[in-house]
Amino acid sequence: MTLTLPAFTNAGRFWRGNLHTHSTRSDGVLDPAEVCRRYQAEGYDFIALTDHFVGRYGYPIVDTVPFRDSAFTTILGAELHSGAMENGELWHILAVGLPADFAPSNSPSFLPVAGQETGPQIAARAVAAGAFVAVAHPQWSGLTVNDARSITAAHAVEIYNHGCAMGCDRPDGFAIADQLLTEGRNLTLIATDDAHFSEPDHFGGWTMVKSETNTPEALLAALKAGAFYSTQGPELRDVRVEDGHLIVECSAVSSIVAIGWGTGAKAVHGHSLTRGAVPLERLNNSPFVRAAVIDAAGKRAWSNPIWTGAAEKNPRLA
Repeated sequence: MTLTLPAFTNAGRFWRGNLHTHSTRSDGVLDPAEVCRRYQAEGYDFIALTDHFVGRYGYPIVDTVPFRDSAFTTILGAELHSGAMENGELWHILAVGLPADFAPSNSPSFLPVAGQETGPQIAARAVAAGAFVAVAHPQWSGLTVNDARSITAAHAVEIYNHGCAMGCDRPDGFAIADQLLTEGRNLTLIATDDAHFSEPDHFGGWTMVKSETNTPEALLAALKAGAFYSTQGPELRDVRVEDGHLIVECSAVSSIVAIGWGTGAKAVHGHSLTRGAVPLERLNNSPFVRAAVIDAAGKRAWSNPIWTGAAEKNPRLA
């Protein structure tokens, strides 16, 4: 039996986009028009401008419709903030595809206040309003596993945040994502910039979304369906499970890695690899497997998880 991912079986083509971006409508340096112009000039097909949805900035869901053209589109969104995480700090929740009239939370600033929605509540409200929702920068936020477990409505975890990589060396969300996957949560994995243009936080991580058209509606549907992969540069062309192996086809890389639960992982290495077959025995009968590739410059790309249907739990993880 062959197990596949919608990113490599759905009709259409890949569109390059950034799902986490800020402008002068919150704490970014550039106005919305210039942010959109720069992403389009750098070869992106779409962005979501996701300014901070707090009272200090007027709860912005920025109208980026005027910056769309036949070659570039935008998806409305915001970075939502409400309630306290276990460390006492405010939640950061990425919501892409929000309606322009999404009701504000009681979040006057970046500090939690009494009586406001919790993070899980505002995430659920965003999903109900039609948004694609991701847990933002878990490592930077100091997100605990208990925090992560509480966000039951989220579609994705932000597993690479370029702004956090450049600004504080806390870029990833892999530990949180893999723990939730191990517990059976059906989540996808996104890479973003979180660009503010106040430091070199842009054009470093993006999502390649598979759809037939580059429209907000088609892109949003593809995101919710998991029809995408995330990258810092390398291209994924196929990822599938077949005959006990993870098969990966990609642009030239040096390593192809299969990753599952617990300590389960296995890699193959070489020069200018464009195809690899990684045996899955070392994945400890993991119910999921995801692919990572690493090129000669150290740039990476990541697939969403394939659910293998493995049912027998490894005794070491019991």
